[in-house]
Order: sequence, then structure tokens, then C-alpha cells
Amino acid sequence: MTEPKLKAVDPNVEITNIKDHFADLSSLRLSQSFEETCGVKKLITTVPVRKPNQQDFVRVHPDVSYREKFPAIELKDDRELYLVTAEVAPELASECIPATLYTAISRQGVLFFWPVRLPGPDGRWNEWHRSAAEAAELAMRGWIRMKANMSLRAYEIFAAEGVMQEPAWPDKPFNELLRVAFRDRIVDSLNHPVVQRLRGLA
Repeated sequence: MTEPKLKAVDPNVEITNIKDHFADLSSLRLSQSFEETCGVKKLITTVPVRKPNQQDFVRVHPDVSYREKFPAIELKDDRELYLVTAEVAPELASECIPATLYTAISRQGVLFFWPVRLPGPDGRWNEWHRSAAEAAELAMRGWIRMKANMSLRAYEIFAAEGVMQEPAWPDKPFNELLRVAFRDRIVDSLNHPVVQRLRGLA
């Protein structure tokens, strides 16, 4: 059997039947429906606990089952919030703050818990906390942005002027989102390192 003859390729001749994927990036660009077509589901492995960034438009989950009031300890230097169990909270009354945790989401789709401090035992509420609570309520109905005004000593609230798409909320229940956010931030004993630190024992 004779070997087939191979034709030499002239390097000076331009090959025109090969598609240039870099000239038209549409053949390479990731489609918006990639996750759906590939059966990919986004996993929630991190849920930050913070107030909204001043340049972010945010929404708050309107379902009452996605917010709750908790006793908490705020470590301001570390910018961390710890939940305190009902059994331990009475022993830490001077350290605990009452706060509502709202389930919120940014326009970039970042889910987070927004803690808003509640009035103290005397019913007093400063304007920072009051205006933050008002912003959270407004965010249940539309996209808002919140910015601190030091002269006013309160947050200014800005509503989005354009029509924005409704947020895509995750299907995880509130308690599972809390599990992710506070998996290592529960004060359930007076021997907890946070309590020891606050009492100067560690």
C-alpha cells in the first residue's frame, strides 16, 4: 500500500478558512445563562454581617421570617458581631445590645445581614439607629442607598431614580443563613473568649 502524498503548505499563503475567535469574542464570552444551562447552583458559603456600604443600593427581604431580634455583643475594634444565647444574655446585660438582623442584598447579588440596633430598656433611640431602621423598612419596598451625615447625626436615605430589577433571593431559610454567618460567633457561656476578653481575663 502506497503512502498518501502530503501537500506542502506555503507559509506565504494566508489561510482564510480558520475562524479567528479573538476578532469576535462572542464565541468565547461567558453567557448570562451559563449557570442555568450547565446546571450550576451558587452555594452560599459566606454571609457578611455589616451595614450597607454608602455607595451600594440595597434591598431588604420583605418576608417577616427573614428578620429577627437578638441580643448581641459588638466588638467595634474588630468590626464583629456575636449573637448571645438567651441563657447567657442576662449575665451580660451590660455588654449586650438588642438588634434586629435584616436579610439584605446588594445590586451585585451579595447577600448580607444588616444589624440595626433597637431602643434600649429606657426606650431611647438615637437618630443613627432610628434612621437606619427607617432605611431598612424602605428597602423592603425598593432599592435604597444610605449615607452617614455627620452634621445631621443621622443617615440620609436615597431612593433609586431608575427602575431596577427585583433581587434574586436565595432559597435558604433564615436559620440556615444565620448558621453560615455566625457559625463561630455564638456566645453561649461565660467562659467564651469574647466574655473573657471583655472582663480583662484574656
